[in-house]
Parts: sequence; structure tokens; C-alpha cells
Amino acid sequence: MYVLCSPCVLDPALRAEGITRQSDLDLFEGARERCRQFGIRIVPLPCPETLYLGRNHKPGTFLERLNTPEFFQLVDRLEQQVQELIEKEGPPLCIIGVNSSPTCGVTTTYYGSTGQEPPKREGRGVFLSRFGSIPAVDVGVFSRYRVYLAAPLFTEAEREYNARIAALLRSHFFEVFVPQEAGDDSHTREHDRQEAIYSSNMNALEAADVVVGIIDGADADSGTAWEMGYATARQKPVIALRTDFRKVGVNEHVNLMLEQSARVVNTMDQLLDALGSPGLR
Repeated sequence: MYVLCSPCVLDPALRAEGITRQSDLDLFEGARERCRQFGIRIVPLPCPETLYLGRNHKPGTFLERLNTPEFFQLVDRLEQQVQELIEKEGPPLCIIGVNSSPTCGVTTTYYGSTGQEPPKREGRGVFLSRFGSIPAVDVGVFSRYRVYLAAPLFTEAEREYNARIAALLRSHFFEVFVPQEAGDDSHTREHDRQEAIYSSNMNALEAADVVVGIIDGADADSGTAWEMGYATARQKPVIALRTDFRKVGVNEHVNLMLEQSARVVNTMDQLLDALGSPGLR
């Protein structure tokens, strides 16, 4: 199992001068750590920009720096090399790209201005667009893989459902913290045990990249609502899974504040898509 990867994720020095921030380096490290944790081999793509412009090249759009016959000939050769690798190794799990890159952007790319259009536009960069049949994930999405599962856990059915969701997410290479697995599974607890559980859950919330909240039922579980609210206050993305078809109002499924502060999904497939599962992009 392997991923193809924009080479600057492994070697940030390949990027154009002056554009790399610490936040970029953190994302690159998060992507590499996810691969290490799940045993995913990283195969770097060649870097058309560096091969054409040289190291320490200045930033610029595709139209400004790369729109030449010579560059397209280079990209043709590099595409052939990658296709030969895929034929030998089999299809990759996905391509990890870097948004805004003229060559390796996934959903946005600095293509350049034509007429009144802005220089940044939607779509893949000119190199990644050569591999449209392979799922591609921006490094910022791929590095966001630590999930806190906020959910009621008081009945056997609830605990089994939580375990099912956790297993699904783990099969898609997400690290999942489930409070019931950390000992939050009984009402008979001494005060010291309560403090330990609270501390464990809080540490996991702080470490999480994203919170998934289960909000089925006539009203959301109070603990789940608290965890979702805390994540929102900490500016962490929150995804709410609501498979219950009932509504509490004309426009609300369960709770206005929870729904407005989260991305609400209704199926497992929608949840995986919202999380950016590498096999679904």
C-alpha cells in the first residue's frame, strides 16, 4: 500500500522561495506521521517546477512561469514515468497534493489571470490533472486524521454503534479516540476515577484534528453537545452525524446551535467524504 505524494511534502526546500510557513511544515509532518502510523509507503512524484525552473525558484503562476512548449514536453515525460511506476506497483491509495500549487494543486491552483478572472482558480494543477482517475487529497486534509468521537455511550446499542463507526474510520486510516474505550463505560465511579476520565477526554479533545458528534435521538446527548461546543470554541472542525429522520422544527433536525456550528451528514459515506477519506476524493 502506498501513496503518491507531492515531493515538497517530503522536501519543503523544493518549494518556491519565501512561500513556506511553519503551518505548512506542520501539515507536511502530519501527513508523514499518518503514513508512518498506518504503514503507508510514500512515493514522491517528480517536481516539474523544480526540474524546469531549478531550485530556489521564485513563486509564480502557471501562465507566468510554466506555459511553454518545453515545460509541456517535460510534463509529458514525467507523466509517462509515473504511469510506468503505477503499472509496476499497482494503483496508489491516493495522491497527496498541495493546494494552490500550479502543478500539484488538488482543488485550487494558481493558474494565472486571463481577462477578469482571478489568478487562483478551482481544479487540479497542471501535473496532477494528468492523473484524474486517481483520488487526490490536499495535504491539509490528509494531515487531519485524529478524530474524537463524541457520542452517547449509555446503552449496549449505543456502544456497539460507536464501535462500528470507530472501526469504519480506522479502516480508512483515521486515528479515533472513543471515550468508552478509555474507561467511560460505567455509572459506578469514584471521584478520582471521574477526574481521570475527564482528564483523558480533555487531552484527547485537545489532540484531535476534528470532532465527530453523533446527534441521533429526540435531543442531542448533553456530553456530546458539550464536546462539540468545546471543539467549536477551540476552532476545531466538527462533523455531526444525524441518521435520525425526525425534526424538532421546520428547519432544525435536533438543535440550531449544534447544527450551525457543525457540518451535518446523514450517512456513513457522507461522513467519510466530509472527513476527506483518502480513498473517496
